[in-house]
Amino acid sequence: MSKDPFSLSGKIALITGAGRGLGLEIARGFSKAGAHVALTGLNQTRLESAADQIRNAGGTAEVHAFDVADQVQVDKVLDAISAAHGQLDILVNNVGMRDRRALDDFPMDDVRRLMDVNLIAPFYLSQKSATIMKPGARIINVTSIAGSISRGGDAAYTTSKGGLAALTRALAAEYGARGINVNGIAPGYFATDSNREMTGDKDVADWLSKRTSLGRWGEPAEIAGAAVFLASPAASYVTGQILAVDGGYLAHF
Repeated sequence: MSKDPFSLSGKIALITGAGRGLGLEIARGFSKAGAHVALTGLNQTRLESAADQIRNAGGTAEVHAFDVADQVQVDKVLDAISAAHGQLDILVNNVGMRDRRALDDFPMDDVRRLMDVNLIAPFYLSQKSATIMKPGARIINVTSIAGSISRGGDAAYTTSKGGLAALTRALAAEYGARGINVNGIAPGYFATDSNREMTGDKDVADWLSKRTSLGRWGEPAEIAGAAVFLASPAASYVTGQILAVDGGYLAHF
């Protein structure tokens, strides 16, 4: 057994939304720490490319393309992981939908779809994953700074992420007796592909220079350290917490 408190050697980790962006960076971080990573998402081609990147860097990875909101598919993937590895040590509920529009413009079907992906799917994935987890396992929910603060034109997403933060605390309370630690990461403004339009906007950059303590966008790779910490033995007495990785956004005014 490694004496490195941040080692994930021998661990099996499932990361949703791992084909690109923050999910892929978390998967890379886990792989570098020694974990075998199961990359999941909707786009098979993108996932295979991500897995190749991890393998080319010396890691091991597998791919499962499925819709996290489809419970039948979730069951099949978790059954496959259990059959192949006999365990699941780390679950990262990272995948999420964003739908920015005024509250009065939201048809309820669209609200339900967003909640299915951002909140109900993590609930179900956590519930099912816990059945094949052993003491020492970890669940990490990727929430958002929008789970703590809000602004106009983003009501459904904000509600879902606030709910995910509450779910994190509830799961920690529920699964603590089983030796499963549950925590969340609340990212701030990261320069991911999905934010490409904003990252090229000088006004946004100027605003972040004043609004955050570090005065800049986060680089996607900067999410990995927090995830590795929460997944590792170093965080053995940390549970029910939301760690903001936001360059000081929430702390700065």
